[in-house]
Amino acid sequence: MIKKIILASTLALFCGGFGFDNFARGNPTAEIVAAAKRFLATLDDAQRAKVVYDFKDDAQRKRWSNLPTRFVKRGGLRMGDLTKPQREAAMAAVAAALSAQGYEKVTQIVEADEVLKDDDHGGPRPGGPGGQAMFGRDEYYISFLGQPSATEPWMIQFGGHHLGINITFVGDRATLAPSHTGAQPAIYEIEGKTVRPLGRETDKALALLNSLDKAQRQQAILGFEMHDLVLGPGRDGQTIEPEGIKGSALTEKQREMLLDLASEWTGIMNDDVARIKMDDMKKHIDETWFAWSGPAEKGKAYFRIQGPTVFIEYAPQRLGGDVTKHIHTIYRDPENDYGAKWWKQ
Repeated sequence: MIKKIILASTLALFCGGFGFDNFARGNPTAEIVAAAKRFLATLDDAQRAKVVYDFKDDAQRKRWSNLPTRFVKRGGLRMGDLTKPQREAAMAAVAAALSAQGYEKVTQIVEADEVLKDDDHGGPRPGGPGGQAMFGRDEYYISFLGQPSATEPWMIQFGGHHLGINITFVGDRATLAPSHTGAQPAIYEIEGKTVRPLGRETDKALALLNSLDKAQRQQAILGFEMHDLVLGPGRDGQTIEPEGIKGSALTEKQREMLLDLASEWTGIMNDDVARIKMDDMKKHIDETWFAWSGPAEKGKAYFRIQGPTVFIEYAPQRLGGDVTKHIHTIYRDPENDYGAKWWKQ
């Protein structure tokens, strides 16, 4: 049964209880840096020392996961330990880096975890301060690698259960790779409105599969069943051979559908960055593969998009119950995870 929860206002649907500043998109880089500095200005010296890491701190760079923070410790500041103004400033910094649709997706994932906390699965954390919940919006962390800068490399990391957002900035360039978006429950209700954080991904993928003719399906559908992500968290630097149907074997309309599906990940970033990434994907569309594993049913199958500069996986979790209610996804750039090609010499 879909769990119904009543919140103080519909704003929580879009802000996950954190608050959100609306930014006029003039100079996105300057706005992101300014928002990050505004957040830092709300902190005391001890908090600032805890949230900002050296940009070359590879251990912190890779300290992200889809698992609850009880199992994989995050660095930075826990949202539940911040004051309301500090939380709002933190989320405003995240929002500044993302598109409106991307920020909505992120906050809906966080809100799903709040629903999970209220369910029977979310018990107290043994030994945690004040009996902290294992799930919920308080259990998300924010950290920076490097000081926010319009010229020097730096990162925003924000995540917790089912969410690992890693945004690297180098001047006016930025990348979301690698990042994890997932959801549990992947469908819930707030004030009578059905929320599906990854609903568009699910619908667009099935539409693309259904557009394939028999010969194309034989290429696209893998002869074995996938149960989870291949290159999820902890798999940095690894690769797999492309499988499925190649973009060059798709019709023009199908290639457009493939790009539109991929935009659900590339479009999480602000519009300027997303546009650059989509232009890059269009250049490589003939070498971009689409693979499907599982039944031709909405939300019940694994799929993958793999090209020279993009790697996307969607994997329903088969841990009992309805597989459509628990989803993992990953977004990577095989050539530029963490923006390494821009700053690593």
